[in-house]
Amino acid sequence: MAKTQLNVRVDEGTARAARERALERGMSVNRYIEELVRQDTGEVGHTFVDAASDFMKQYGDVFAEEFGADREGARDTFRDGSREGRR
Repeated sequence: MAKTQLNVRVDEGTARAARERALERGMSVNRYIEELVRQDTGEVGHTFVDAASDFMKQYGDVFAEEFGADREGARDTFRDGSREGRR
């Protein structure tokens, strides 16, 4: 794929954060920025939505039975009986 060069001006804090995040992920700053743009434009999001849709088509009934909203407290209670936010 052909590449195009972009020159972007950012403040030093943003540049430092981009360098640190890229280093943490083991990639170049160019690659890191490129991935951020791809995520923002929805390439990753579309893949996730498609996979979630396929999952629900295959396992929707089982999922609804296990986690459905018709269960009292379904949003707050986990399988082990613990609740969100409890410490």
